[in-house]
Amino acid sequence: MAMPIPYIREFEFTRGVLQPVSANVRRLVANNPGPFSGWGTNVYVIGHGTVCVIDPGPDNDAHFANLLEQLGGETVSRVFVTHHHMDHSPMAPRLAAHFGCKTYGFGPPLTQSPGGNVRLEAGDDLRFAPDVRLDDGQTFALAEGGHIEAVHTPGHTSNHVCYAVLPDNGLVCGDHIMAWATSVVSPPDGNMRAYLDSLEKVLGRQYDTLWPAHGAPITDPAPFIRAYIAHRHARNAQIIECLRAGQSKISAMVPVIYADVDKRLHPAACHSVLAHMIYMLEKGEVTCSGTPGLGSDYFLA
Repeated sequence: MAMPIPYIREFEFTRGVLQPVSANVRRLVANNPGPFSGWGTNVYVIGHGTVCVIDPGPDNDAHFANLLEQLGGETVSRVFVTHHHMDHSPMAPRLAAHFGCKTYGFGPPLTQSPGGNVRLEAGDDLRFAPDVRLDDGQTFALAEGGHIEAVHTPGHTSNHVCYAVLPDNGLVCGDHIMAWATSVVSPPDGNMRAYLDSLEKVLGRQYDTLWPAHGAPITDPAPFIRAYIAHRHARNAQIIECLRAGQSKISAMVPVIYADVDKRLHPAACHSVLAHMIYMLEKGEVTCSGTPGLGSDYFLA
């Protein structure tokens, strides 16, 4: 049996107030709570005086005014984005224009998220394109010493990037890892193989703290990430058991695998199972009738 994920579902904060979470990192929780954003988007400010902002969140006048008030007389030199979802990137161009700086990200997604009636995330910000496209491992000096490093972590989206704050040995990890829930991995832009590889990548870096885009920090990352990885492998095993029982359709597997989950979430769960199925197809563990999709038939190899 896979180890349970040690979720952290208690989160203490004062909304709209820039609060220190480490020597060089402060956090402001935006007023956009919801099923995909939890308590709201955590906007991170790195450094003091001349600062960098990561994931400035949604674009609305009240949030913009609050950000400027909380920054006070500080100057923003760069605006970084972890990925292109509506709860992360829309404020980036506006904030950068105000301070006369540039936006930074890994580039556009490979593909858009699936359409239709199944809402899997806060939605794609199709208007956002970073002024500067990052390379994995690219670093940026902080005004008071130390630096930020871009860490490409595809999986949740193809263009997801985390940011290591190296004076503090912490990682602003966007939606890659969250304390209160698992991350959505939905094909075609989401990729389970890439996601598992990215989790191993972050695990190997031995950060002291993870600062997610939603919810509380993860202060003991290694066992948490190992449980995250084990959870995904346990899902693979459940799918294999369904195939052995003669279930060939994802729609038939989901009520079995997600029996303890609200049935209203089952349509979204089908996309997660598809991500696992594509991963196991790549490994040669299963076969598929035609192109892999939600309506395809799957069989043990």
